[in-house]
Amino acid sequence: MNHSIRRTYWQLTALLLTAHLAGWPWGLAGVLALNAVQCLHFLLWHRSLRILEVQVRLLYFVLLVLGASVPHLQPLLALQLAGLAARLSVDYCLAARLLVLMPWNRGEPLSGELVRRVLLTSPGPVQIQQRLRMLDVGKADATLNLEAMRHGERSPCAQDRLR
Repeated sequence: MNHSIRRTYWQLTALLLTAHLAGWPWGLAGVLALNAVQCLHFLLWHRSLRILEVQVRLLYFVLLVLGASVPHLQPLLALQLAGLAARLSVDYCLAARLLVLMPWNRGEPLSGELVRRVLLTSPGPVQIQQRLRMLDVGKADATLNLEAMRHGERSPCAQDRLR
């Protein structure tokens, strides 16, 4: 799916949620409707609940509904707006990172090291799951390089660069 479509959904969400928090009476209805459409759009596009970007949108929508309907949870809306600001400005999505830690999204046991890696990996335009895989590949390359250096061989990574 086109990156600009993804970003436009989040930008409109931020505008409508800001409008609601500023007192515009139609802001909440607008943000709920927009996010319902967004969830449906991504679910139909991917045809799976296992896709992280579908899960993120569903979580965001559920939190919107809770913040809108449970009086003591209204501060959730402000927290969602703060999270969305982080997502739009520096590509850090806490919801995606927390969802990566769920049992159905991870391929390794939950550990302090995994939580640290998931939460502290630098933000970027590539999804967190892909960045974590790249880090794991980087660790594997570094291990191969150390082993090769111990044996006086040229590392496989250096050989690739020479080709």
